[in-house]
Amino acid sequence: MFYQRLRDLKEDAEQKQATIAKIINVSENQYGRYERGETDLPLEKAVKLAKFYKVSIDYIAGLTNDKRGLTRSELSDMETDVIKKMRSLSGERRGMLLERLAVLYSEQEDEDAKVKDII
Repeated sequence: MFYQRLRDLKEDAEQKQATIAKIINVSENQYGRYERGETDLPLEKAVKLAKFYKVSIDYIAGLTNDKRGLTRSELSDMETDVIKKMRSLSGERRGMLLERLAVLYSEQEDEDAKVKDII
């Protein structure tokens, strides 16, 4: 699955295989094998690609669809606590929470738009 991500990232960045191969210090043929899923991508190469594309290794590996990934270090203690509590809720209660969050977010956007209009 990750090999599809490699292709997608390369295409989104409008890069050629030869360019990406140079960035991670492999031959173009070797990089092609990574893209086709014929050879596992070494961690050190994945790290270089993640830095180049400004995405997380988890994204490259197909473990998340969030290009930045979600690491604990990016979250405050309060945000971590909220996520833990949300995960402990039943599906129905989680849905209720997400609905309420959408309402609060929408209200905040409306307030922000009004402030912009005043300024």
